[in-house]
Amino acid sequence: MGEKKVILVTGGSGLVGQGIRMAAEKNPVADEEFIYLTSRDADLTNREETKAAFEKHKPTHVIHLAAKVGGLYGNMRANLQFFRTNMQINDNVLSVAHEMGCKKVVSCLSTCIFPDKTTYPIDETMVHNGPPHDSNFGYSYAKRMIDVMNRGFNSDGSVCFTSVVPTNVFGPFDNFNLEEGHVMPGLIHKIYKCKRDNTPLTVWGTGSALRQFIYSVDLGKLFLWVLRNYNETAPIILSVSEEDEISIKRAAELVAQGYDFKGEFIYDTTRSDGQHKKTASNKKLLQLHPEFKFTPIDQAIRETCQWFEANYEIARK
Repeated sequence: MGEKKVILVTGGSGLVGQGIRMAAEKNPVADEEFIYLTSRDADLTNREETKAAFEKHKPTHVIHLAAKVGGLYGNMRANLQFFRTNMQINDNVLSVAHEMGCKKVVSCLSTCIFPDKTTYPIDETMVHNGPPHDSNFGYSYAKRMIDVMNRGFNSDGSVCFTSVVPTNVFGPFDNFNLEEGHVMPGLIHKIYKCKRDNTPLTVWGTGSALRQFIYSVDLGKLFLWVLRNYNETAPIILSVSEEDEISIKRAAELVAQGYDFKGEFIYDTTRSDGQHKKTASNKKLLQLHPEFKFTPIDQAIRETCQWFEANYEIARK
């Protein structure tokens, strides 16, 4: 048995944190202790509270998930706020982790960090090649700066600060808010209500935008693999393959199948589609972890619909 790892997961009660918890509990490792930090435990925009949380738990490793997040329209309304809040959180967590002697920090980025004008598929070498899409530039630039800080903290070779770039995550414990949430949980909530109330589904936008979706259960397993095995400074994309990219229209159809919803679909084309596509390559992941198998998307969506229906009263919405 090796030296005990105390792994602090910031944002531990959210979608990805719950996925990590499920993965860690399903396949526990004797020398790993996980602590799931929530916003009730510490305000990570406050350096003193951040440091107090680290002093209390004395982590050797950190999985940094905490962030101010929102869907397309939430970002468009408050880009500056998203930038400032996330810069505070990220600087506090990473600098305190370094100050306290944490050996490894794995931070969660997003495919929105990649340039808006680019070639496809995007890969890990392209993060800083141009400005991100205007719709969420504040959040995107704040996340990019994690990569910059990782380079700085790793410059003396004494620690490993790295990051992962998941594509669109969905699953149990997501934020199903219809105004501020992301597209998949929004569709899951909408279609639940449409089936309940016998009303047509209104999809925002044309439905033509393309996305790669990753199930939070799968992402949790991959986070643990990164924590234990991936030691590069450069980020690694965690995603299904390019051929598994689907349109928002197809996502809506799959959610409808998950609920056995047979009603009408209406597309509100006055709403923005956002970035048309941001196809990511998972070539690096498949080279390093070729045996990993993703959950089929129809199964993952149906399981998430079932979870939301069973937990409707307590789900974030």
